[in-house]
Amino acid sequence: MIKGLYETHIQVSNLEKSIQFYTEVLDLKLAHLDETRPIAFLWIGDGKGFMLGLWEQKENIQPRHFAFSCEQEDILNYSEEYLKSRNLKPYNFLKDGMSQPMVFAWMPALAIYFNDPDGNQLEFISILEGKSKPELGVISYEEWISKQHEN
Repeated sequence: MIKGLYETHIQVSNLEKSIQFYTEVLDLKLAHLDETRPIAFLWIGDGKGFMLGLWEQKENIQPRHFAFSCEQEDILNYSEEYLKSRNLKPYNFLKDGMSQPMVFAWMPALAIYFNDPDGNQLEFISILEGKSKPELGVISYEEWISKQHEN
């Protein structure tokens, strides 16, 4: 029955500013603006396969987390440069001051984080090939690769 997640919604303090962030900084496409509520819907990626809703709320914003599905090579080779060139600060799950992507060995998946202007925690993530190794926790990509060659 369920095939995937089609859309998610977050609260933002300034709809116009958030539309600008998500369209100009992250290259999402504005699908619909309803100023009477006020809410905006944005297309994620090509086509109409995924959507993000931005709901303006002037106070008591409750930051959320969601992840954008990305190609592994893009995360490894371009995510840090991509984010920094847009004045965004990349960080890893451990929040240890490093900006390189980390691997969640239980999935396994490669991920890097950054925040939107309202403090919503955004993530670029890519599922990796290989067996799950939950005992490894969250590790660097280099360590993940080296562990793949161990018996």
